Amino acid sequence: MSHLFSIKKSFLFSFIVLTSYFLVSFHIKNTEQSTSYKTKKVLIFSKTNGFRHESIPAGIVAIKKLGQENHFIVDATEDSLAINSKNLKQYQAVIFLSASGNVLGENQKLALQKFVQNGNGFVGIHSATNCEPDWSWYTQMIGGIFEGHPEPQNAKLIIVNNEHPSTKHLPAIWERKDEWYNFKYLNPDVNVLIKIDESSYKGGKHGDNHPLAWYHEYDGGRVFYTALGHSSESYSDPLFVQHLLGGITYALRK
Repeated sequence: MSHLFSIKKSFLFSFIVLTSYFLVSFHIKNTEQSTSYKTKKVLIFSKTNGFRHESIPAGIVAIKKLGQENHFIVDATEDSLAINSKNLKQYQAVIFLSASGNVLGENQKLALQKFVQNGNGFVGIHSATNCEPDWSWYTQMIGGIFEGHPEPQNAKLIIVNNEHPSTKHLPAIWERKDEWYNFKYLNPDVNVLIKIDESSYKGGKHGDNHPLAWYHEYDGGRVFYTALGHSSESYSDPLFVQHLLGGITYALRK
């Protein structure tokens, strides 16, 4: 009887130990996954050399709020020297928020290029297509070069691809007011997400094929660009903010 009790006790002890082991292992694994997800980081770069959009502070606030709500960390800088290989190692995506003009030196250009080539993401917002217009790699990467725009006005946007995370929440025809960009160059290899109906406003120069948002894989990385986001009010518009989140999500995706 004593021997049988000893066997039962030994079995119970082994069961408790094994159960504890699996529970601890499960907790550690999930903690590691959670930590890995939460430590994804993006860097907003919004330096301007020339025209500066008043909406930049509102954009930074909105993207930081998106980070808090969607578990990624957001840093912001206007220091070109922050675009260096050592600093960029901590980030999985860089966001050019209405950056404009020539703002990067040769070392910074090389660092950004290597960052993308290492499989990371890039998000360009609004005047990011008016940044580094003479740098051919950047032009192909971001997908276009800004030429000009008419006065901000209401227009109809056509959702070309409603399966991307940046557009799946949008109506087929999205009416809004913004500053509608014309481009002097467009990369034909990008995947267009949104184009504008030029018959719905005055000042368009591209006819039936006037893209305003796109994405593509380029030189090893993932790139998303939206020409929207001129006004501060844009960054409190739920549809536009969700559009940005989808673009950032794409850029961060491994």
